[in-house]
Order: sequence, then C-alpha cells, then structure tokens
Amino acid sequence: MAMSEKHLTKTRFDQFPFSDAIMAGLRDARFEYCTPIQALTLPIALDGRDVAGQAQTGTGKTAAFLLATLHVLDQEPAELSRKATQPRSLMLAPTRELAVQIYNDAQVLAAHTGLKVRVVYGGTGYDTQRKALEDGVDILIGTPGRTIDYFKQHVFDLRAIQTLVLDEADRMFDLGFIKDIRYLLRRCPQPTDRQGMLFSATLSYRVTELAYEHMNNPQKVVVEAEQITADRVRETAYMVANDEKIPLLIGLMRRLEEARIIVFINTKREADKVWGFLEGNNYQAAILSGDVPQKKRLSLLRRFSSGEVSVLVATDVAARGLHIEGVSHVINYDLPEDAEDYVHRIGRTARAGAEGDAISFVCETYAFSLPDIEHYIGHKIPVGPVSIELLAEIDPKSRVRIGKGDRLQRRDAGGRSKQRAAQPTSKRTATSEGTAASDRPRRRRRRKPKSGGAAPA
Repeated sequence: MAMSEKHLTKTRFDQFPFSDAIMAGLRDARFEYCTPIQALTLPIALDGRDVAGQAQTGTGKTAAFLLATLHVLDQEPAELSRKATQPRSLMLAPTRELAVQIYNDAQVLAAHTGLKVRVVYGGTGYDTQRKALEDGVDILIGTPGRTIDYFKQHVFDLRAIQTLVLDEADRMFDLGFIKDIRYLLRRCPQPTDRQGMLFSATLSYRVTELAYEHMNNPQKVVVEAEQITADRVRETAYMVANDEKIPLLIGLMRRLEEARIIVFINTKREADKVWGFLEGNNYQAAILSGDVPQKKRLSLLRRFSSGEVSVLVATDVAARGLHIEGVSHVINYDLPEDAEDYVHRIGRTARAGAEGDAISFVCETYAFSLPDIEHYIGHKIPVGPVSIELLAEIDPKSRVRIGKGDRLQRRDAGGRSKQRAAQPTSKRTATSEGTAASDRPRRRRRRKPKSGGAAPA
C-alpha cells in the first residue's frame, strides 16, 4: 500500500476529520500524505456527496473509497433494527484479484474500527465465505457472480447499505458483468438514501450513464497522468523473428539481476512453452492464466509478491486488478492485439510513483499491433538493436514440459471433483504450486472397425 514520495501531494490525512480508530489504521498503513486522487476525492466524499472518479490503477483510489466508507460508517451509526447479516457497505470489483486486494487494504485501515470486513469471490472457499457472511458483515467486498449467488440464497440482503462502491467500472462492462451490477444496485436503497462512489480508468459514455442512473448527482473527479502510459515507465521495443523470441527472452533475463518480472503472453499454449524454457534454463517461474484454480492462483501471487519466485508468466487475466509491489520489468513477449491492453500491462510496473521498464517484442505474428499501440499512447516506442550477444544459445531440449497431473488439476478449476495424482513423465514436470497447465486438446484415438463390420457412426 505504500506510495512513493514523488507521487504524493501536500495534503495530509490528519487534515481530515477521521476518528482515532481510522487514524490508527492510517498509521499502521504508514499513510501520511494523500495521492492526487485521494486529495480530490476525500473532501467530496467526506461531505456526503457521490463521486465518479477517473484514475489509473496504482494511484491510491482503493484507500480513497475505503477511508470515505469507514468515515461514513463511523459518523452514521446503523439503524437499531439492522441485522448482523445486513452489510452497511457494498464494494464490487470485476476480478477476484482486485477484490482480494481491496480486502487486504481494508483489513489494515479498518483494523481498529471493530467493523467486520468480508470478501466473496468465485473459484474457491464457497462454504467458508458463506459462513463468514452468516457470522456477520459490515463491509462486503465481492465479485458480482458470487455476491449475487449468496444474495439469492438470502445469506444477506442489501436493505441497510449506506455506501456503495463500484471499482474499475469500465472493466465491469468489458467482462460482461453490467447486468449483474444493475441487478444488485436495484436492490440497494435509493441513490438519495445512500452514498455512491464509482471509479474507472476512463469515464466513457457508458460508464457515465451508469453513474448518473444509479448515483445521486455524482461529482466527477479526474486524475490524468501527463502521458496515457505511466510517467516513470521506460519503454523499449525489439524487432525480432518468431524463432528468436525465446533466445532474446533468456538473453535479456541473464542481464537482469535481482529483477521481478512479469512476462505477458497472448495464449495459454505459448505461456506453457515460455514457462518451460525459463524453468529449463534455471529461472524459477510461475504461470498464471484464466483456468488456474483460484486457490492456486492466490498461492502463485503470494509467492511472486514475496520474491520466492522472480518471474511470473501471465496471459491478460493478470493485466488488470493486480497490485504487486516492486515489479521492476514487464516484458510483452507477445504484443497485445488491443492497444488499451498494452497500457494495462505496462502499468503493472512503475506503480504508485516508482520506476520500471517495459520491454516489447515486435515479432512476425503481432507486429501489426504496433502502429495502433503507438497511436493510442501518443508516442513512438524506442526500438533497441537485437545484437548477436543479446541472443542466448538455447538447447531446444531444455524445455520443461507441463506434467499430466497438472493438466488434470487444471480441468478441476472449480475444485468440486477430486484431483488425480500426477503421472510421472520423461521430462521434469511442473510443481503443483508454481504452474498452470497446457491447453493442448486431447486427441481421441479412433477405433478401427472390426473386419467385416461397419465403421462406427
């Protein structure tokens, strides 16, 4: 949660009328000065007005809406008739990772308030999350699907909501959650009877329309960087043939000491290949893609965040909603086909005012994306030379293969059926914690028809 000093304003948190309990949480988080989005949002929100904020990830908006919510719940006690299973605040996030991040930040800032903070998300912990809600909830943080699931089972209701937060609203549209969002908003008190806060990377027409439909005349707050890409990201591109991408990646890795790196790939199949060559050339790596079970996903992120694993190979499932301290390099092994995804990817480094490097491979397959990306970000990406010294000599046999057992585990992403034990393979296999599995389709062997009989239909 810590912010770089370069990223802060002169506005101090102790200038606001926070209670002693909230100030204790701020001290635990070592927050003293506000970021720009916090300095602009808090005066409006603490005055009881609704806010529609535009800010990139990593700018401190999570703390802004958490502190505003804690203040409202502190200053406006719940009705005496309120039940323990009626949350006072609802915070909706588009991804599991973002919901967990908000929850972790809330645990620190709300530690001294006595409020019960709960988080719900799909993929794991169904009964555990349900029991936590039944034990009582003040602040409910969740993804739309799991939240609606428990709501329809009457585990909680939304009639006592005092504050409502929508985080990364633009991403809610992208992921097709907007019908779910509207379903939940309509079951909360009227906009005039609660406070609303919406945050988005862009306040597009559809996001603004959502804000004015379900909020009480929200005041718009916009924090824009000097450039659409993070100010302190050093960008470099390499023009490279497809068969040179692995040698270039390993060659760059050998020059990056004590780096924490996210390598972005467009497909799961290629991600398996890249992970295999990293592991086979003495780089311990984790792999994160859409069908990794949630429990394993969180374990991978913890290992990467703690530095136990220094390289994370990821598809775009990891491009939004992740806040990991100290990512020094983002490598676009594949250029994204959507220019906006480029901005989100490289935004994983240079978080909260720090510095970082973004390296992009412009290969034969995805070179067509470069003009669109440069048009979108408003500047050319400097191109570096691919020298012979930069290309590592790689033994094609050094690739580590994903084990059969990992593929079986990945098919069980919901965690409801029993996982089968991994079968031994001729190559070294992926560890159960550190990898996801290949997405290669299984080929069924066709039976030969018995002689004299008809072929099966």
